[in-house]
Amino acid sequence: MNHFDLVICGAGPVGCTIAERAANQQGWKVLIIEKRNHIAGNCYDCYHKSGVMIHRYGPHYFRTNNKEIFEYLSKFTDWIPGDYFVKSYSRGELFNFPINLETLEKFYNLKLSVKEAKELIENVREKIEFPQNSEEYVLSKVGRELYEAFYLGYTLKQWERHPKDLDASVCGRIPVRFNKDSRYSDYKYQVTPSQGFTAMFQKMIEHPNISVMLQTDYKQIKPFVKPRIATVYTGPIDEYFDYKLGKLPWRSLDFEFKEYYQEYKQPCVQINYPNDFDYTRTVEIKHVTKQKCWNTVISYEYSKSSGDPYYPVPAPENAALYKKYEELAMLEQSINRVFFVGRLAAYRYYNTDQVIEAALKTFNQIQNLNPQN
Repeated sequence: MNHFDLVICGAGPVGCTIAERAANQQGWKVLIIEKRNHIAGNCYDCYHKSGVMIHRYGPHYFRTNNKEIFEYLSKFTDWIPGDYFVKSYSRGELFNFPINLETLEKFYNLKLSVKEAKELIENVREKIEFPQNSEEYVLSKVGRELYEAFYLGYTLKQWERHPKDLDASVCGRIPVRFNKDSRYSDYKYQVTPSQGFTAMFQKMIEHPNISVMLQTDYKQIKPFVKPRIATVYTGPIDEYFDYKLGKLPWRSLDFEFKEYYQEYKQPCVQINYPNDFDYTRTVEIKHVTKQKCWNTVISYEYSKSSGDPYYPVPAPENAALYKKYEELAMLEQSINRVFFVGRLAAYRYYNTDQVIEAALKTFNQIQNLNPQN
């Protein structure tokens, strides 16, 4: 167990990226340790018993403006266009979401030019110069009526907290557009791996220098593995330190997958339900994967406070606790060469491209280490 140059805890995007770079660029021997019975982390896709490909842990919509990240991943996959279209169900109707010109026209039952739409929003928005929380942020952007139709209920279900008790960043990621672009995002590259995310990450770690141990708890074998160069830890930062400063809160998810005997059930990949039903959204990932089959599967997503960690809860008291853990992590890096990276380790929401960018930066740090020190 001690002949490895690098030990990586976690076989998600971070772990696979750093392992690939270490093996192919440096010729290092790498051991990846993973709790689950599969690689790819929350990006894991697989086939439902019906034969339909699903995203097991919720939809992953790959999009980026970073050409280097796109070109790097293109070594391991071909791409198909990412048809990422989302609608929100409110007042018994489906509206384009994020809010765009068509959303405004339908919601207010008006025909609007771009100038008129901007004037409308300027009239209805609340004049809050420096928003201090998510409620104030949305009110300052679109006003109370749109806030209550599309944001308030969804946030309450997703976080079990009122938007006024969450950082402005939670809703600040959602744009408002004054055009008829109905895509979920407007990034330059909006694609999905042609064979799926799992296949892409599997190809990244297909190297004789990379060993993978699935269904293995890092803590149980930690005393027996002494890497020559460094350790990469991608799990929850508070768990690494045995929760000695207290537990960081996370939001978790439950998924219910239902098969339907028709080619498509929804008009788009995702429908949000801010004000109806117990679930937050339904996802028909087949719109993205372009799988050809006569049946389909819808995933119903339920937010909860316990279970596998998915989303850090962005609130001031949690940020303060994380800062204390971050100080311990920096000390651990300097003394024992343990690098903390990824959503769970950084207690931060990352998109897939962002987490891969963070992984590549971390690898650059590690390769600059002198193994003799």
